[in-house]
Amino acid sequence: MTMNMTNTTTNALALRDPWALVPPIGNLDAYITAVNQIPMLTAEEESRLARELQQDGDVQAAGRLVLSHLRLVVSVSRQYLGYGLPQGDLIQEGNVGLMKAVKRFDPDQGVRLVSYALHWIKAEIHEYILKNWRMVKVATTKAQRKLFFNLRSMKQGLKDHAGDHETFRNTLTPDEVDVVARELNVKPEEVVEMETRLSGGDVALEPQTDDGEESYAPIAYLADDSQEPTRVLEGRSRDLMSSHGIQHALDKLDDRSRRIVEERWLKVNDDASGGMTLHELAAEYGVSAERIRQIEVAALKKMRKALETA
Repeated sequence: MTMNMTNTTTNALALRDPWALVPPIGNLDAYITAVNQIPMLTAEEESRLARELQQDGDVQAAGRLVLSHLRLVVSVSRQYLGYGLPQGDLIQEGNVGLMKAVKRFDPDQGVRLVSYALHWIKAEIHEYILKNWRMVKVATTKAQRKLFFNLRSMKQGLKDHAGDHETFRNTLTPDEVDVVARELNVKPEEVVEMETRLSGGDVALEPQTDDGEESYAPIAYLADDSQEPTRVLEGRSRDLMSSHGIQHALDKLDDRSRRIVEERWLKVNDDASGGMTLHELAAEYGVSAERIRQIEVAALKKMRKALETA
């Protein structure tokens, strides 16, 4: 008697305000309990409500169609808990797919809404998982998506079939790769690539702790400082100094000092032997090699001062 009264009250409330049956999504257990108590529609009721929505744009009819299938979304969401995402988020995305299905549902096609909506619910959940499971997308093409959502279960099936002696093997053998490729109609190399990508974990670029060697995170050695402003300015200054600065400093020298510096430091012959030696310059100017060295030292000192003031 009590159960019949409860069902009567629930049905009456659903007719008046169908959304009043659903508690706030904050309490997931209460939400799941509530949607499982919402009465299912008969085929005749479903067809009538769908026509009211299709022909008259009846929002109340749409609400009843959605509410009666919320339990389907909850059921589908449980299939994707292995991806580590909150079930509440999966349900929320699945509900979006359900509403899209209700909007497009045609009762004259001879198919129940539950069958039609299943595709839309899974499509929205799949899209959410692909966007949020990893920071880097792992599946963008149709073949990759097929592998992403089937490879894990197929690997487990192959492992179970292989027996206990294969329990600790994580990678697929070449024969198993071929089996998966044939089953999913993809290339074997795509199977290997997706297996590799799924087996790799995310790595934090920033250090997770501030002490010890553990603080040495990838950001420390992946950073490209070649375009860092200070480095850029230093490079420009160095390039300017090696061209205009050197020329300016050479202009401060007398002809003999300039030639000695050029021969000793700036001249490179085609045979890569460099310029003249101290003794060759000494013979040319009729002085000792020590005198040439002294002139060279004085000239370099003068050039250094010129460069500092340039």
